[in-house]
Amino acid sequence: MAIAFALVYRVMRDAPPPAVAEIVSVPAGAQIVSASVNDGSINVTYQIDGVTTLSLFDQSTGALKRSVVIATE
Repeated sequence: MAIAFALVYRVMRDAPPPAVAEIVSVPAGAQIVSASVNDGSINVTYQIDGVTTLSLFDQSTGALKRSVVIATE
């Protein structure tokens, strides 16, 4: 068991880190609320003109995958 653990650890340790896009684009004038990298996506929450939007970008290319407007009730 210890040998298997050591082999898996070594493979994971030597694996290159996942690629992360250097730039993602949000609308001009947007105020960034938060940004994080999670499960292959870069998640950016921003506000513009009183509207809050969550945009999901591809982690490796930075291409926009989806945007969701967050509304308050």
